[in-house]
Amino acid sequence: MSHTSPASATEGQPAQPAELQFIIYSRSYCHLCDDLRDALCTALGSQPAQIEMIDVDADPELVALYDELVPVLMGRATDGQWLQLCHYHLDPLRLQDFLAAR
Repeated sequence: MSHTSPASATEGQPAQPAELQFIIYSRSYCHLCDDLRDALCTALGSQPAQIEMIDVDADPELVALYDELVPVLMGRATDGQWLQLCHYHLDPLRLQDFLAAR
């Protein structure tokens, strides 16, 4: 699969400028988090992307922001800003709009 995850990404190596970058704010033992990641990978097909899973419970600020919304999908726009695309489940239309804007 062409998608990379933190476990398989090279430490300290930045993503290529054209490569899609996503963060999924998640927590341990969250089946919705795994479902969102899998749905994202399926929706992206063969498009290369970096997908990072970040456990919100490891950072009190993230808990304050996303606690009841986990999982939360963020996408990095071409201007470098992180945009919240959806939470709980993949929103295919929002993802499609995000990809079209790139």
